Amino acid sequence: MNNLKYYNDALAYDFQMFMPKAKPEPVEKDNVIKMPSQNIKKNSRAKTAKLNVSNSAFAIFSAIVLVGALCANLCMRISVNELNNNINEAKTLLNEKHSECVALQMEYENRISYINLEAEATKLGMRKLDQNQVVYIRVNDKNMARTADGKILTSNK
Repeated sequence: MNNLKYYNDALAYDFQMFMPKAKPEPVEKDNVIKMPSQNIKKNSRAKTAKLNVSNSAFAIFSAIVLVGALCANLCMRISVNELNNNINEAKTLLNEKHSECVALQMEYENRISYINLEAEATKLGMRKLDQNQVVYIRVNDKNMARTADGKILTSNK
C-alpha cells in the first residue's frame, strides 16, 4: 500500500477547533420589570376558562364515544355467539338425521337382501325351480291365437 500520497497531498485543517474558547463577556441585565396590563389578565382568564370548558367537553364526548363503542362491541359479540349456537344446533341435527338415514339404509338393505328373500320364500312354501316343473309346449303351423284386441297370431308371423 502506498501511504506516501497521503503525506504529499495538501490537506486543510481547521486549527480553530484546537484553540481554547474565549469566555463570553457578561451582559448586564436591566432591573426593570414590566407589569402586564389588566386587560391582558382578563383575556387570559377568559381564554383559560374557554380552554377548560372545551377540554372537559372533549373529555365527556370521548368518554361517551368510548362507552358507545364498548356497548356496540358487546352487542356484536352476543349476536355472533347466538349465531354460532344456532349453527352448532343445526350441525348436530344434521348429524342426527344423517345417522338416521344410514340406519334406515342398512335396514332397507337387510330387508331386500337375497338371503332374507330366500328365507321368506321358504317360509311361504316356495322352492327353487326343478327340471320336472318345466313344461314345454310344442306349437305347429296350424295353431293360432287371438289377442285381446282381436288380432290373430300364428306361428308364421
